[in-house]
Amino acid sequence: MRTVIWLVLLFVVAVVAALTLGDNNGLASFYWSGWRLDLSLNFFLLAALGIGFVVVSAMQAIDALVGLPARAREWRALQRERAAQSAMREALTEYFAGRYSRAHKAAQRAIAIRDEVEVLHDDHEFLVLAHVIAAGGLHRLQDRGRRDEMLQRAFRLVRKLGPSAADDGARLLAAEWALDDRDGPRAEALLAELQPGVARRTQALRLKLQAARISRRPLEALHTARLLANHQAFTATAAQALLRALAFEALDDAHDADQLRRTWQQFDTADQRDAFVAGRAARRIAALGAPEDARLWLRPFWDRLETLGTDGRAQVALALVDAVAGIGPDWLPRLEAAQRAHASESAVQAAAGAVFAERQLWGKARRPLEQAATDAALESRARRQAWRTLAHLATEEGDEERANTCHRAAAAID
Repeated sequence: MRTVIWLVLLFVVAVVAALTLGDNNGLASFYWSGWRLDLSLNFFLLAALGIGFVVVSAMQAIDALVGLPARAREWRALQRERAAQSAMREALTEYFAGRYSRAHKAAQRAIAIRDEVEVLHDDHEFLVLAHVIAAGGLHRLQDRGRRDEMLQRAFRLVRKLGPSAADDGARLLAAEWALDDRDGPRAEALLAELQPGVARRTQALRLKLQAARISRRPLEALHTARLLANHQAFTATAAQALLRALAFEALDDAHDADQLRRTWQQFDTADQRDAFVAGRAARRIAALGAPEDARLWLRPFWDRLETLGTDGRAQVALALVDAVAGIGPDWLPRLEAAQRAHASESAVQAAAGAVFAERQLWGKARRPLEQAATDAALESRARRQAWRTLAHLATEEGDEERANTCHRAAAAID
């Protein structure tokens, strides 16, 4: 189709030229020192076009000849640049394929070629990326000395480059490698150098979480994990399990009641509303000699016991068992209502029996305590405590034989 179009255009040009130049009788006359030269106007126009074409072609040929060395240099630089880019792609390919020694060598080759290519001298990002890949290969090969040397070179280049994605990537990778070395302080120092916007990214928060756990700062790790959960970095189930584990670790890290109170106050509201976390905190502070604080933390849960679910009710109920010392009469209506509403749940019955026994309501305490003590599915600690309370009750009633039986039952629980 294209050939037909060109033929049609050629015919059109021929027809126009024949119609225009065929009847042109004009002359072009040239005078020089008494000489006169007459040329047909058609011939003169064709000659002028031909001479112009020849002159332009000659100038282009001369320019091409003069610029040949420069173009040869540009071609060689382009070839070297392509070789450098090819080496970089090879380094990335080998790194992702798990051939770290080859990746390191390819990155080194890219750096060497870059030093020979003038056009790449100002491409600092290329050099930073090559150093990072080379350092990554050395990290996988456990060559930490040379890896750190490569990282320092990359950071020196980053300072020349200024804030950039290459800087962020190099520091995040360096922090990740520090965590692989179990060097939490170094990882935290590298993360602290990130820009505020970069430090809030999911990957940076994940690394910060790992660094806090390695450095044994569970409270900081808990706050970071809460941010990650808000960013939906985990599934709901995984987030809940992680947050509870970190909260438990923070609570267990407290050595006295005052430190535990400070830890509790620093918890997020969502953590304080978790029945499992509150139960763990109440048990811990009760063991440290402050059962009134334990009951204060547990009171909101007993006011909404229906919303907690079976496992949640078991946690707050068993925590109350450990915090019954000195409990006031204001708790009795709550326990009586819970006992009626959840008659089949042994944990709630254990809590009710423990409170009634603490208030010396022996008649009310016996039945829920017996239910809790004989339920094999209940936590061993709670069953043992129920048997001991029943033994104390029997002693108060003067029934030593029954008291001994209860003590033996408590001792038999693993």
